[in-house]
Amino acid sequence: MKIRLATEKDLEAINNIYNQAIPYEMSTADTEPYTMEERLKWYRAYDRFKYPVFVADTNGEVAGYFSFSPYRPRRLAMRYAAEISYFVDEKYRNIGIGTSLMTHAIGKASEYNFKTLIAILLAHNIASIRLLEKFGFREWGRMPGVADFNGKERDHLYYGLRIG
Repeated sequence: MKIRLATEKDLEAINNIYNQAIPYEMSTADTEPYTMEERLKWYRAYDRFKYPVFVADTNGEVAGYFSFSPYRPRRLAMRYAAEISYFVDEKYRNIGIGTSLMTHAIGKASEYNFKTLIAILLAHNIASIRLLEKFGFREWGRMPGVADFNGKERDHLYYGLRIG
């Protein structure tokens, strides 16, 4: 497996991986799948030289991805903070893909001038919490019950890590 920068050719796989997570109500607060048009818009929304997307490539197949996104765009005092997101294909879970992606991204963060990384997640996503804490992220905020999945209210967490 190798970690590399994503290209537009990877977007179908990225979109499929993301959409796999939606029905589980665990890894995203989205409730409807993304279309390819929406995924392309997402990919092109940010300067990929400043906010890259990385994929875990396993023999030519995208096994997972990690993205940096601006945290509170247009608020320049936040320009050194990036929101992170990561998703792993169901076929490749629990074999270290998430750890590899996180290791790579944290290692690259200072190259993109990020001083702070912020992960926004659902409180019942224990696997993601464990991954974040393994890398030194800590809970910085909690919004109780703000996510509602058909009557099941879930807390929304902010986890953070200072780089350097």
